[in-house]
Amino acid sequence: MRVRLLSFLVRARPPLLLGLLFAAVVIATETLVLIPLHGAIREDSRGMIYLVGVLLVSTLCGGRIGLLAVLVSTFAYNYFQLPTFGKLELSTTGEDLQEAAVFMVAALLVNGLAHLARKHAAETSDRRQEADLSADLAHLLLGTDDLQSALGIAARRIARTFQIPWAAIERGTATTNAHRVALPLRTGASTLGTLLVPADLPQPTLQRLRERLLPALASVLGAARERETSREQQAALRRVATLVAKGTTPAEVFKTVVEELGRVLGQYPAGLYRYESNGTVSRMAGTMQLNMAERSFPVQGESLLPLVLRTRAAARIASYDNAKGANAAIACREGIRSGVGVPIVVEGRVWGVAVVVTTQPEPLPIDTEARMADFTDLVATAIANAETRAELTASRARIVAASDEARRRIERDLHDGAQQSLVALGLQLRSVEQTLPAGLGSVRDDLSLAVGSLTGVLHDLQELSRGIHPAILSKGGLGAAVKALARRSPTPVDLALAVERRLPEQVEVGAYYVVSEALTNTAKHAEASLVRVGLETADGRLRILVQDDGIGGASVSRGSGLVGLRDRVATLGGKLEISSPVGHGTALLVEIPIDKA
Repeated sequence: MRVRLLSFLVRARPPLLLGLLFAAVVIATETLVLIPLHGAIREDSRGMIYLVGVLLVSTLCGGRIGLLAVLVSTFAYNYFQLPTFGKLELSTTGEDLQEAAVFMVAALLVNGLAHLARKHAAETSDRRQEADLSADLAHLLLGTDDLQSALGIAARRIARTFQIPWAAIERGTATTNAHRVALPLRTGASTLGTLLVPADLPQPTLQRLRERLLPALASVLGAARERETSREQQAALRRVATLVAKGTTPAEVFKTVVEELGRVLGQYPAGLYRYESNGTVSRMAGTMQLNMAERSFPVQGESLLPLVLRTRAAARIASYDNAKGANAAIACREGIRSGVGVPIVVEGRVWGVAVVVTTQPEPLPIDTEARMADFTDLVATAIANAETRAELTASRARIVAASDEARRRIERDLHDGAQQSLVALGLQLRSVEQTLPAGLGSVRDDLSLAVGSLTGVLHDLQELSRGIHPAILSKGGLGAAVKALARRSPTPVDLALAVERRLPEQVEVGAYYVVSEALTNTAKHAEASLVRVGLETADGRLRILVQDDGIGGASVSRGSGLVGLRDRVATLGGKLEISSPVGHGTALLVEIPIDKA
């Protein structure tokens, strides 16, 4: 309240006529009060009362009216208070003249002191208001999650504090025109924004804005921008990290990274490039702000690409104006002024580079390299994960292929070797049985029993070889092989086959073992009365559904044969899902891509 009253007293100047009237009332009041006391109060005391009036008028109405009050008060003092009461007369001795002169000098001093006091009070009030405004703006801009809206509120508070018609704060640069003055908000060489005010403001007000408001506002805006940028960058990093953690393909990660880089750094063009073994780089992803037709660039000349590869560290090109080489020529053609490149290091080697460029004369922010490094680390992780998954998949594929080949070889050896030998041995024993004399009936019976046992062994061996690698799968395809599995299943099977063509061998083998293992698990553990098996091809994928009405409770984590099936399906680039609520049966869903096999 005291601050507002002080501000009102030092700033509120009445109109000229009202000020003159006020001064006249003050002097008249003083004179009317002092006339009856003419003989009771000393002259110097009466002069002090007039000086108090001069001080009051000068303080409240300003120096010009105060100066007029000095003249009028001098006249009143001389006319009514000096010994020649009631007339304006200066004695020949000069005493009256001296007293009048002393009074006028004192009154002028009082007027001057009042003016200085008023000016000092106004300065103090301004400083206090500016300090309050700075604290208010800091609290507003640093405590908001919506900086753009907060800037509008801050501009209105600035206009109210400085008593100007309007003000606006724009992010970035703006220009002065006939209606507005643009006051840039800078920290170092970077322009954070622009304060816009009316073009017809008095020069002292503009000077006050420049000297007292802009530095504090620029500092607060810089801190708010840094806080906003940090929050945006953390959110962007979380989005990219989520993709990496989900095992998203590198191509999707690349695309997301360049979009986030452009958004976080200020809508600058960005790109990701991979170094090739033939001395070029390939553009893996990039924003569409530049119309670059080239997908591959030579690593030569004075540009970011060879500089990052050579130094294995972040690099900056301040200007392409005098740069030489093919890369520099492309940059100049696209209007690129400067750029920053940060290496993507995967397991100790420079895999590629992330590049951010600008077409504006202002250079990229000084912290661009550090902020890009967080993204390139995630890109490197995504690439390393993808390479690890590819190596694991290839390793699994080699193991599965070797296992399938071993199965075929064992099945072939059993069929062509042991089975044929057992068949021949059985025929020989039957021949011997037929040639035995009639008196050797007991021997004939034993020999017949041995032949029967040998036939049983042969049958068991045939079943074993059929489980190792079914010959019907190679001859009749997946449909015929699944039908054979259904016929041999102890649990009744309801088949729904929609596979009208032969599929790649590894897909058929994988699907066969999925159905075989599922039917085996159903027979051993499910206590089911019926199992449904469905196969169909659609959208370039083979879908397999095996569902029973048993007791449920199956789980891959329990170490059953489903673990091996999951690995086999993963090797083929497919996925396996199992749903087995207790008491409600088990459903096994498998999808295997056909075209990639």
